[in-house]
Amino acid sequence: EIPALTDESKALAKRLKEHGFKFLGPTTCYAFMQAVGMVNDHLVECFRHGELGRARR
Repeated sequence: EIPALTDESKALAKRLKEHGFKFLGPTTCYAFMQAVGMVNDHLVECFRHGELGRARR
């Protein structure tokens, strides 16, 4: 249900590779985006989904 990569993570990986990064792909970028809070991929049924949505505002 939760994606391993997105169009945004593909674009980020592409830009980073253009700047010399190696061994980096869209899945790694998506994991980074999750870790730093750029995306809220908690399922709607999860109690954290709403809490995290409110925290971003």
